[in-house]
Amino acid sequence: MEDLKQYEGKMEKSVENLQNEFITIRAGRANPHILDKIMVDYYGTPSTLQQVANVTVPEARMIQIQPWEASLIKEIEKSILASDLGLTPTNDGKCIRLVFPELTEERRKELVKDVKKKAESAKVAVRNIRRDANDSAKKANKANEISDDELKQTEEKIQKLTDKYIADIDSMLEAKSKEILTV
Repeated sequence: MEDLKQYEGKMEKSVENLQNEFITIRAGRANPHILDKIMVDYYGTPSTLQQVANVTVPEARMIQIQPWEASLIKEIEKSILASDLGLTPTNDGKCIRLVFPELTEERRKELVKDVKKKAESAKVAVRNIRRDANDSAKKANKANEISDDELKQTEEKIQKLTDKYIADIDSMLEAKSKEILTV
């Protein structure tokens, strides 16, 4: 079963996807990555915010967005308000500021629950990949392409891969939960 690499790649992608989702969850500090998914209409072309403006973090709880063209300010504001960030942009005609409110204890606990849900979904994805890999190995065994011993070894390798990626997800979850709960 040399195609274990394809299953490992899929597991890796599940973990990367979770990591990208975690980046967009704010933990009280301003993180410019939460704006990564925001698209702005730039002369009829949807563009990422980073393509049409300079995004900086001048203070721990503030993001400043300086558009390359002043005419884009209204469009950027509209995109931020339409997103599910829950932030209200303020502008002075030249740049937009997003101020992050201090997170309440209740909000922090909600965020941790959300993070746990996302981690659980990633674990389910990894387990589904394990199931697919095991099914593939069993089919190969039934078709006499691999022996019973090879099947057993393959299943053990698949389980080791699964355990590794589940452990990665657990450590990411722990780190993100700690980050969110730190006042």
